[in-house]
Amino acid sequence: YEIEKLEMNKSLNLDELFITTDKSKLNLNLIHKFLRTAYWSKERSVEIINKSIKNSLCFGVYNKNEQLGFARVVTDYSIFAYMADVFILEDYRDMGIGKRLIQTILGYPELKDVKRWMLATTDAHKFYSQFGFKGLEHPEKVMELKKSNSQS
Repeated sequence: YEIEKLEMNKSLNLDELFITTDKSKLNLNLIHKFLRTAYWSKERSVEIINKSIKNSLCFGVYNKNEQLGFARVVTDYSIFAYMADVFILEDYRDMGIGKRLIQTILGYPELKDVKRWMLATTDAHKFYSQFGFKGLEHPEKVMELKKSNSQS
């Protein structure tokens, strides 16, 4: 299912950029390679990464057939959605691609009724705040259980 053709400045050489939820297009090797180096996921095994993709709504960003970015959403499609593993390859950053990816996810028709969106980040607060994300209103109400043997 192709969500949206993205209009890009042709000087960026990204005139055929598109975002899709079609998992068959995902470049699993690229995703594994990136996530194994990202600060939030470097401990994950290939098996865990594959399982997380299988059980999530995934968005791939492509120029022709080359994958440039990825994100996944863990959701019940009605009340809650957690955005995870969002990335744009370094060579394609600062071109507005990440912004369009988040806009596409938040505007995805099957997620339109979701009331609470969450994500975790160490260094991208300013980026996500432009979409309405902010710190927890009542952090004292939020809890977590983190198992020492789990690979997050």
